Amino acid sequence: MSALPTSAVIGVIGAGAMGAGIAQVAAQAGHSVILHDNQPGAAIAGIDNIRRQLERRVAKGKMTQDDVDSIIDRLQPADAINALADSRLIIEAIVENLDIKRQVFAQLEALCSTDTLFASNTSSLSITSIAANLEHPERMAGLHFFNPAPVMKLVEVVSGLATTAEVGETLYATANAWGKVVVHASSTPGFIVNRVARPFYAEGLRLLQEGASDAATLDALLREAGGFRMGPFELMDLIGHDVNYAVTRSVFDAYYGDTRFEPSLVQHALVEAGHLGRKSGQGFFDYREEQREGAIKPRPNIAPPAQVELPPLVVQGDPGVIAPLLERAQETGLDVVRRESLQQDGTTRLRLGDLVLALSDGRCAAERAVNEGLEALVLFDLCFDYRSASIIALSASHATSSEARQMATAFFQRLGMDAVWLTDTPGLVVLRTVAMLANEAADAVLQGVCSAQDGDLAMQAGVNYPRGPLAWADSLGLPFVHRTLTHLQQSYGEERYRASFLLRRKALSEESFHE
Repeated sequence: MSALPTSAVIGVIGAGAMGAGIAQVAAQAGHSVILHDNQPGAAIAGIDNIRRQLERRVAKGKMTQDDVDSIIDRLQPADAINALADSRLIIEAIVENLDIKRQVFAQLEALCSTDTLFASNTSSLSITSIAANLEHPERMAGLHFFNPAPVMKLVEVVSGLATTAEVGETLYATANAWGKVVVHASSTPGFIVNRVARPFYAEGLRLLQEGASDAATLDALLREAGGFRMGPFELMDLIGHDVNYAVTRSVFDAYYGDTRFEPSLVQHALVEAGHLGRKSGQGFFDYREEQREGAIKPRPNIAPPAQVELPPLVVQGDPGVIAPLLERAQETGLDVVRRESLQQDGTTRLRLGDLVLALSDGRCAAERAVNEGLEALVLFDLCFDYRSASIIALSASHATSSEARQMATAFFQRLGMDAVWLTDTPGLVVLRTVAMLANEAADAVLQGVCSAQDGDLAMQAGVNYPRGPLAWADSLGLPFVHRTLTHLQQSYGEERYRASFLLRRKALSEESFHE
């Protein structure tokens, strides 16, 4: 299908941050836009704010004043909803209340021709439910922009039960013509991003609650080892705990209490205390301190320098994903000796004398040491790029001596990496987070919410993940990811960590999500 022509008038309902942002996107694409808000003067204020935002770009040399004037000329404020009658597409961006949204679209249906397309920017409500009482629900879809709409690239086109394929494709083409990265999703709780992203917050919260480490350290590991732009705690502080907790509760309730989406008591306590993050001055971190002279930001709890002479590094088995780590070791002048693996499952082990180093596989070090008959065992975490990672998480079995721990610390420090010791926790930090993100994305594909390609694209464009979760799982090997999830479920004895059937099937068949 073709995009709507620029001659088509776009109506936007709601002149708050999201509505004004969407109106700006459409006007910048060349459309005449009518911005309506039922609060007198709100639409004018919204357009004035758009002008101020654009003129800042002029001041920075990123736009001309003529361009700004042209965009503003295409924006028309309207206090009355009747002004939207001739719009070709109307996008609603008002309060997240199902009854109010239904009332608005009922009014629009009485005003507009049957050719007018209706879209809601809802992030949590069912498109099927919003459209249910319309005479023509087939013309209704979700058009979910991310805040701030002029900056964030992703748009989810969400089809309800009645939405026609033609409507979905027209909206897809239109958003694409507006310069957006567009994905298709079906109307299920959380759509793609707000569903698949839940483990990013949930695993961090659980690790904190279990005392694996502190928030600043966990953030640093996911940021500097995992490659994520922000850690979960600084991100939740930025979003606001009231908002993030409400989305988690919404998805959890919508999936009838599925434990994969279970809210955290740690975050609930912050909401109860009014510690909502940056906007309240306090969340996981105290932002009031930023205003004080000499304030020091919380830092990760890294191990002090270890002065230990390292023996040759013996590599048993094919290094696979950790090959770049061994390249770093060789570049430092460390003697690296390669040998065949003695393990039936092909597991790669690194040895420094009697100490065994191994990539985590979802088991805690204590369990793995018992299972494999090892005395001194240190597990290390997954890194997005072992060549450039500046920090790494470690854990040790209970019988591992302090001298062996020092040797492990010294090894990674020699590679130029800060070592962080966690309590002995299954899957450490990056590995368990990536495995759970991939697992949730796999279930979304299995249930027809999105394709594997759109799922990955949404997480990269919508929340700036360094790699799509399913592509990441493919690169690690689906059997390894499935084994990690199985070990996590065995460790905790909870359904929360059950492997998606689709991921399990592909792992057993030695397939991938991106053939």
